[in-house]
Amino acid sequence: MQLLDFPDTRIKWDLVLVSDNASTNDHSQREDKRRRFLAELEMKRFKIKKIEEKTKTFYGIRAPPDIFQKYIRLLRNPDKDALNVNPEDIVRITTRIRIVYFILHKIEIKRDDDKIRRYEGQEPEPDHHGCLLSQKSSPEKLDDLIKDKVFEAVFPLHDANDGVGKALKKKWARWRDVIYVQPVQEIREYFGEKVALYFAWLGWYTIMLFPAALVGIVVFLYGLMDFRSSQISKEICQANSTIMCPRCEPNCPFWELSDTCTYAKVTHLFDNEGTVFFAMFMAVWATVFLELWKRQRAKDVTWWNLYSWDEDEEEMALELINNPDCAIQLHQHSYINSTLIIIGVSIMLAIMIGIAQAIVIYRVVMTVYFTQSDWDFIRERANTIAVMTGALVHYITIVIMTKVNRVVAMYLCNLEKPRTFTEKENNFTVKFFTFQFFTHFSSLIYVAFFLGRINGRPGQYVRIAGKWRLEECHPSGCITDLFIQMAIVMVLKQTLSNFVEFLSPYLKFKFNCFRATPKGKGQVYFEGNGPDPCKEKWQQNYRMGEVHVFSLFDEFLEMVIQYSFTTIFVAAFPLAPLLAFLNNIVEIRLDAIKMTRLQRRMVPRKANDMGIWLQVLEAIGVLAVISNGLVIAITSDFIPRIIYKYFYGPCATSNVTDIDCLTGYIDNSLSVFQLKDFESNITASKFNISNCRYRDYRNPDDYNFSVQFWHIFAARLAFVIVFEHVVVCIKFIAAWFVPDIPQSVKNDALTKKRDELLAELSYEPSPDSAWPTAWAPFLPNGTR
Repeated sequence: MQLLDFPDTRIKWDLVLVSDNASTNDHSQREDKRRRFLAELEMKRFKIKKIEEKTKTFYGIRAPPDIFQKYIRLLRNPDKDALNVNPEDIVRITTRIRIVYFILHKIEIKRDDDKIRRYEGQEPEPDHHGCLLSQKSSPEKLDDLIKDKVFEAVFPLHDANDGVGKALKKKWARWRDVIYVQPVQEIREYFGEKVALYFAWLGWYTIMLFPAALVGIVVFLYGLMDFRSSQISKEICQANSTIMCPRCEPNCPFWELSDTCTYAKVTHLFDNEGTVFFAMFMAVWATVFLELWKRQRAKDVTWWNLYSWDEDEEEMALELINNPDCAIQLHQHSYINSTLIIIGVSIMLAIMIGIAQAIVIYRVVMTVYFTQSDWDFIRERANTIAVMTGALVHYITIVIMTKVNRVVAMYLCNLEKPRTFTEKENNFTVKFFTFQFFTHFSSLIYVAFFLGRINGRPGQYVRIAGKWRLEECHPSGCITDLFIQMAIVMVLKQTLSNFVEFLSPYLKFKFNCFRATPKGKGQVYFEGNGPDPCKEKWQQNYRMGEVHVFSLFDEFLEMVIQYSFTTIFVAAFPLAPLLAFLNNIVEIRLDAIKMTRLQRRMVPRKANDMGIWLQVLEAIGVLAVISNGLVIAITSDFIPRIIYKYFYGPCATSNVTDIDCLTGYIDNSLSVFQLKDFESNITASKFNISNCRYRDYRNPDDYNFSVQFWHIFAARLAFVIVFEHVVVCIKFIAAWFVPDIPQSVKNDALTKKRDELLAELSYEPSPDSAWPTAWAPFLPNGTR
């Protein structure tokens, strides 16, 4: 290895490779592979600087200028308008790092065939000279060498002391700057366009959450103002003589409806007349947010000269720069692999639905257990405590299944054999997000649309394993159960998960610094020049937290899941936008500090949009319309209250002005069941009664559904149809009213194309200029 023997303080190394010096059985083989890989780099005229310590060896890598000159020539100097440009190579620093990283991962060395044959249980075959015959095998690349521990890591260096990196630390990656606008242009110059687009989108999303949070607060305050005056809450609190059927059998007691007075009041906070308005508002908000973001994105990429950027062209140019004789990597498709992917996805979704059912069983069993508790506090709130602990179990399953989902999604993604990393990332995004969506929302879907509707009736309950009855809704509705589940999961995701996300790299960085070699040991010296100035910088970057190609994907996923909570089922939780807004204010600075101070520098990636995440957000917007319509129609008691108010209540038959039109609603919504008709011999020892009440619309004699049930059922169906069509129409009108791309951006693109074509013709039009004579046959009359 040729080492630099001159002070190289002015050389900025593109990337650093790190290897472990620990002695192992195959240490010589690893050293040989390492030597051959570095030799390939030297053949491409890369500069390599080696710093060897007791446990680690660092290799600084710097590419020759001709690589970037080829890049400029092939892509017509895409960085010509850049500010932070390397004067030597006329390319942006992020472009330089990206190109070198690409080439390093394309370097190939031959595999150790002897090792391969012995691994496969075969003896190496000697040729007629007694040498081992090489067996055809795919060459090894940098990713393979890292897996084989030939190299430990590869990363670009943080610009800590000067330039853009220092500026970002001073005015962006600090908690005191939490209320200031993000320097998106500087983020782009340091981390590349992909990271800049993420922070631009996150900032825009946070700004747009502010009006949604305000409306949610107004809806919540509306319910709070009517907290004590609600007619339904009053009736429940005064229903001392209304005896409800037991929540479980055979040991659960009968109970008075007035025992759940507080629960009924809390329900009214989230299930009131403002719920419908807020659900429609959030559906329109989601559309306006995405349309305005598309406009902002178009402006940003236009300023970055990436509006017409072609990723395939860029990828092909880098391939040709690395190897002009490279073969084109063709698109591939296999029906067998596609079938396996469908089967794999179906199995995973079935597992997640099974986990949701397991949580249901847990809640059913724990409700029985808490109802029989010796503590009055637990016994009186058995159903609520079961719901809350069920939400905690749900969160634990989310944490566990996230790791499982990632492994399975990556395996299924590799079956598709994606051609480029972007294609791989898109395929992985679709699968992993689908798994995560079902992991997060399958239990919520059950609570919203199935809880209390498939449990049967007294005397004919649906039971799990023939023993435990399914849960019932509270007489005031099921929406509070959905609220509790959403609130607990969302709060834990935004507090505990973020705490771990920040604390983990912080503790790792501090621990690595603590383990660092003391000063004076293992130093590398130049002849007569003292300690090597690169060593400390490379060591400090190495101690930072590891990043990988999907690190930014994880940040996007976290925010898109939050966006799902903010829009889907938001009718049950109007404070969700407020929680998201407060979380994002902290999240932006947390990510900034983590990326600049605690983690190694991400390899910059060029992009002019969010990729497939935009389609995911649009799909969530459609799901939000459907789910919120169903929540209002099915989960909420909005429709039954309207039907009672105008068809069955005191205001339906006469023009009464001195009475609340919902008077008698609770008694009307409860059916009567005779104790003698229970499946087992149950008596109300505490109450002298012959019947009990339960939430449903059934006839008292044969327990069949009443006419009012079918009336409400038809109204719910009609509401869903009307609500979704109206909101979808509003979404389309909003999307049409707010164009995706500003006209100024389109005009700038047209002007740029015109200038490029004129430059190709080497002709500058002017009022006094004449058309070339050779063009006369092609010109219209009057211009010749």
